[in-house]
Amino acid sequence: MNTLEECRAAIDSLDDNVIVLLNRRMEVVRRVGEIKHETKGAIYRPEREKAIIDRLSAHSKQSGGLLNSQAIEAIFLEIFAVARNLELPEKIAYLGPEGSFTHQAAESRFGAMSEYLSLSSIDAVFKTLEASRAKFGVVPIENSRDGVVGETLDLLGKSSVKIVAELYMPIHMAFVSKAEKLHDIKRIYSKDKGFGQCRDFLLEHGLDRIEHIPVESTAKAAVLASKDPEAAAICSHIAAKLYGIPTLFENIEDAHNNATRFFILSDFKNAPSGEDKTSILVRLKDAQKSGALFHFLEDFNKAEINLSKIESRPARDNDGFGYWFFIDFFGHIDEEGVQKIMTKHVEEVTWLGSYVKGEL
Repeated sequence: MNTLEECRAAIDSLDDNVIVLLNRRMEVVRRVGEIKHETKGAIYRPEREKAIIDRLSAHSKQSGGLLNSQAIEAIFLEIFAVARNLELPEKIAYLGPEGSFTHQAAESRFGAMSEYLSLSSIDAVFKTLEASRAKFGVVPIENSRDGVVGETLDLLGKSSVKIVAELYMPIHMAFVSKAEKLHDIKRIYSKDKGFGQCRDFLLEHGLDRIEHIPVESTAKAAVLASKDPEAAAICSHIAAKLYGIPTLFENIEDAHNNATRFFILSDFKNAPSGEDKTSILVRLKDAQKSGALFHFLEDFNKAEINLSKIESRPARDNDGFGYWFFIDFFGHIDEEGVQKIMTKHVEEVTWLGSYVKGEL
């Protein structure tokens, strides 16, 4: 290939082959959906998707391919999303509004073709799943700057839905506007935290001196800026795309290590993948006794099971001033060592889900 035209012709030919193979793959997927429908199997299998991505990444590396694991994951997550919609279209409920970071997290896993339900509260997401009005729910569980989302923890302790996946997503802010130049901007919309998280950017560009208008969400900020040619918004990338606003600057946040962990919720149990995490809720019977929590955790130490998180919450359903504990550990609920601990503390532990551990 010596010319641009020859390169383009080669790409067109390869693209034709890719489409043939993708259609062939989707034919198999459709049959998988029929089998799962007959057996009532789950459509979303994070452990299976991870195994495919790991296998293809290793194959690409061994063959000297240009695609690394991140590129392969980006491509195949969208292929998986399309495939799930062919198997059995499912609704995904998420904490709204449309264009929020939770919406962005949901779409990153379920793709642009899925049907989404934007709900006004985390409680509404849980109720929608419990009433079977949606198959999956996406809610935030913790942020690297602001800590845990207490409402999510409390609802997990009361609900029958399970955690089937976790997702870590970097939180990046975009500065968007329909104004052609910065000096044409007369006002900026954003959530109050958005202004605080992007203070350095605003100072550097002299945007601290114009009117800042706080609104209830960054998505609402994008809606308002889309209707006002003299306005800008600090919002998510998905909100800018959704409401058709040009992005003038990307990643304008002061701290670039800000990330949020999300849970994907549903009504099924994942098979072990070998790289799992499990979440449990612990209500100790003898919580007032000295060393009660220590003795409980010592069982994990003896079994050489590594804990990744422990968070205490007020036990609102108990009299007095008690606590229960939200714990994450590495391993699957069906592993022998984990089962021994769960059996020993069967009256004190509520299993919330086992899932492939996410990566930031």
